[in-house]
Amino acid sequence: MTTQQQLQSTKAVRLGHSLLLTLVLALASGCATPPAADSGKKLSNIPYKTGAALTGYEQQRCVLDVYLPHSPTGFATLVWFHGGGLTMGSKDLADRDVDTPGVARRLARAGVCVVVPNYRLSPKVQFPAYIEDAAAAVAWTHAHIAKHGGDANKLFIGGHSAGGYLALMVGMDASYLAKYDIPLPAVAGLIPVSGQVMTHYTVRAERGIDKFSVTADEAAPVYFARKDTPPMLVLYADHDMPARAEENAFLVALLQGAGNQRVAGRLIADRTHGSIAGKIAEENDPARRAIVEFIAATGGTH
Repeated sequence: MTTQQQLQSTKAVRLGHSLLLTLVLALASGCATPPAADSGKKLSNIPYKTGAALTGYEQQRCVLDVYLPHSPTGFATLVWFHGGGLTMGSKDLADRDVDTPGVARRLARAGVCVVVPNYRLSPKVQFPAYIEDAAAAVAWTHAHIAKHGGDANKLFIGGHSAGGYLALMVGMDASYLAKYDIPLPAVAGLIPVSGQVMTHYTVRAERGIDKFSVTADEAAPVYFARKDTPPMLVLYADHDMPARAEENAFLVALLQGAGNQRVAGRLIADRTHGSIAGKIAEENDPARRAIVEFIAATGGTH
């Protein structure tokens, strides 16, 4: 081998070593820095109801996850209830329509703590058991979120579809939180997304009433419409399920007609009943922006 060939061989080896070192450092850097959306701390499967009197089903379903933001203290908290018609669904569900963990992580990335409970489902239980579970989850959050850095005075309640119904019932019928000595003014705001505002169709089914038979009694958020509810952001889709957008628009009109000046409704364009919630996990989603801006405007973020 000539001297020139030896020099070229040495340069090639050095170049190979340099490229290998660069690749190793890049991989190490990537492993050391997880994606921002997934970097918040998550506390999983915390029981929010305890006691010897609990049934096995309560012990199984009455648990919640806490998605903490990076803010060390004083952050707002949104208790977010999953959908599923009160008959199915889970805090862990991530499908092509709604990625509940993804929604929670995205909102936590925006500086909002998100508490996502499971709750008992029909037909194993009937009205008002699932609402009572929802209230218990809110009460747990109110009592414990300060231990994790949150501000109990910045407590919001929201959810999608059946979860929006639960949020409205807990936040409008004062009797549910009164059992825990929590007055409704302690709730900073309500954020139902395409929620049922009449008596829920699953409650109607439990009573043998047709799904589209208009009913508005003590199982209906509209039954509790008045001017002094917590502040409210009502979101619904332009291609929502039959009559759902109209129900939500009616709730907003009814509240405003009663003199409620702290309620706002927003129709989200190019969304279905599922995608209005599912796309909250996306950075530039208008519903996500509306939620974050509502919480900030209501004093929920620094």
